[in-house]
Amino acid sequence: MFKKIVLMAAATGLLCSVTMAGAEERATKKEAEAMVKKAVVAYKADGEKTFADFTAPSKKYVSKDLYIVVYDLNGKCVAHGQNTKQVGKVLIGMKDPDGKAFVKERVDMAKSKGKFWQDYKFTDPLTKKVLAKQMYCEKADDKNIICGGVYKE
Repeated sequence: MFKKIVLMAAATGLLCSVTMAGAEERATKKEAEAMVKKAVVAYKADGEKTFADFTAPSKKYVSKDLYIVVYDLNGKCVAHGQNTKQVGKVLIGMKDPDGKAFVKERVDMAKSKGKFWQDYKFTDPLTKKVLAKQMYCEKADDKNIICGGVYKE
């Protein structure tokens, strides 16, 4: 009987630690805004050489499931903290599963608003499911938009 209680307590503790570890994997909107602002400051100080710090495999601008993405005003990805295959590609026509041209919308919003939150859907690398995502972006200058996003669950 004592053995069963010890095993149940250990299993409960393990389950709690796994649940807490999973909860720590998600960034918040506040963290996204802070990371983007930090990236904008770095970019304004050091220019395009910061793109190497923003792009994988660098982890300087990665926290939990949050990373930096930079687009120019033509929708070309110039830095990406998660997917280096997108760097150098013009993604203006990229659409989410609902058909929303989210990169084009992002570029248009940067031109008109400067700082903004955008809603779209994207495949979550943790769950491999399409989830609602919110991207915080700031137009850093007359050439580039710096963004970081969070998944909504």
